[in-house]
Amino acid sequence: MSFFSESVNVLKTVLTLIGAGVGGWGIVNLLEAYGSDNAAGKSQGMKQLMSGGGIILLAQLLIPSLNTLMQNSQNGG
Repeated sequence: MSFFSESVNVLKTVLTLIGAGVGGWGIVNLLEAYGSDNAAGKSQGMKQLMSGGGIILLAQLLIPSLNTLMQNSQNGG
């Protein structure tokens, strides 16, 4: 069971890092678009920023519930 618990923690960390990368890339695109007054670039940057935030939120809230779910199924409950 400790292997699964550790795997969930690793998955949570990896998804958080991916989300941070996507969000950071979105911030860079957003700043570049504001500098050149590019409406399409602003939209793309905002989408990337929100997607990164969503991935981080998913990693922090949903992935740990996998660990709880597996512990409850192991205990018969």
